[in-house]
Amino acid sequence: MKRKHRYVRFFLLILVSLPLTGCWSSKEIEDLGLIVGTSLDLETGDVSSEEQQDARYANRDLLTITNQLITSETTVSGTKEGSLPEKAYKNVSETSDAVLPTLRNMLLKIDKRSFAEHSKVIIIGEELASTINLKQSLDFFLRELEIRPSGLLLIAQNRASQALETNEPTKIPAFQLVEMMEGHERTTKILPPMTIAKLEGKLYSNSSFLLQNVTAEDGEVKFAGAAVIDGKTKKLRGFLNEGDLEGNAWITGDGKGGLVKGFDEQSGSPIVYEIISMKSKIVPHVDGDQISFTVKIQSEGRIAEHWVLLDKASDNRFLKKAEKVFEKEIERLVKNTLEKTQHEFQTDVSGFGTKLRIHYPKVWQKIKKDWDQTFSEVPITCEVDVTIKDYGTSGD
Repeated sequence: MKRKHRYVRFFLLILVSLPLTGCWSSKEIEDLGLIVGTSLDLETGDVSSEEQQDARYANRDLLTITNQLITSETTVSGTKEGSLPEKAYKNVSETSDAVLPTLRNMLLKIDKRSFAEHSKVIIIGEELASTINLKQSLDFFLRELEIRPSGLLLIAQNRASQALETNEPTKIPAFQLVEMMEGHERTTKILPPMTIAKLEGKLYSNSSFLLQNVTAEDGEVKFAGAAVIDGKTKKLRGFLNEGDLEGNAWITGDGKGGLVKGFDEQSGSPIVYEIISMKSKIVPHVDGDQISFTVKIQSEGRIAEHWVLLDKASDNRFLKKAEKVFEKEIERLVKNTLEKTQHEFQTDVSGFGTKLRIHYPKVWQKIKKDWDQTFSEVPITCEVDVTIKDYGTSGD
C-alpha cells in the first residue's frame, strides 16, 4: 500500500512539473525593442532618397513616424566613470506615405524586433492634425491588435517628435507624459485621458471634441490647453488655452479637483478656492424656432489661501463675500470659453448638442446637419452656486 502511494506521489510530481517548463511562445527580452511612445508628423522638408527618386511621392503627403524604444542596452543602469550618462531610451524615425510601410522600414535601422504591446502614448503633430483627418492618420493604430486600446492620444503644438525628447537622460519621455496626465484629478487645466478606445467612438460620432495639447521646447515638455477637433472634418480646428480649458471643465462638470483664484474687491488681494466637488447641468430650452441653454453649476470647496489682512477666514461675512468672488470668476472663465468655441471656432466641444438631442429629439433631427453654425448663434446663460465648506485649520 505504501509503495502504491509512493507511485501516485511520483506521478503527481511529474504531472505538476510539466506546465513549469516555460512559455511556448516566449520572446527573449534582449532581442526586443519595446515601443513605449510614437509620434506622427507631416513631412514638408527633405525626405529620404527613395521618396525623392520616386515620382509617385511628388504630390503626396508624407508622414515622419518616430518610435521611442526601450531595449536591453538603454536600461543598463550606471555609466562609466567620467563619461556622460546615456539616454534611457532610443528614438528611431522613418518617413513614408503610410504608417505600416514606414514602421517596417525601421527594420533597416534597428537590430531589435519592435514590440508595441507596451505602447503608452501616441502624439500627433499640429500640421498633420490640421491637414489630414485623424480617422485616416490613425487607421493603422485603431486596427492593429498589438496596439493597446488604453494608450493615450495627445496633440503637439509644432512637431510631435519634440515631445519624445528630454534633457534628463535617465527619464523616459513617454512615461513622463502618462504620469503628467494623472494630474487631471488635481487641476482643471488638464483634460481627462483620451485613450485610443475612447477616440474611436468620438471619431464615428461626428461630434467635435478636445484632445490634450502638449508643447515641447529645449527638451522640456508641458501641457498647455487643448486641441479642438472638428467633428465633421476630423481635423484640428485650433487651440484652447489653459484658462479656456478651465472654463470648459466647469461647463461639462468633468473636473475632479483644482483651484480657482479670485481677488477681493476692496483690497485687490488674492483668495484661492480649492475644489472639493463640482457639478454641471446643461439645460436646453426650445421656444418655437428659438433655442437657448442654461448652464447650472454647483461647487463645494474650501479656502486654501487668502491674503486679505482685514478679514478672518472663519467670519461668515467674509465667506459669503468670497463665495461671490469665486462665482464671478467661474462665470468669467465660462464666458471666455464660450466666446472662443461659439464665435471663433464655431465648434461645440462641450456637449450642448448632445443635451438637445436627448431632450428634444425632433428638433435635433431638423438642425443636426448644421449644428455647429446654429450653436454659434444660440444664447447661453450661466448660473453658478459656490459653497465654502471649510477654511482650513487657521481661523485668522
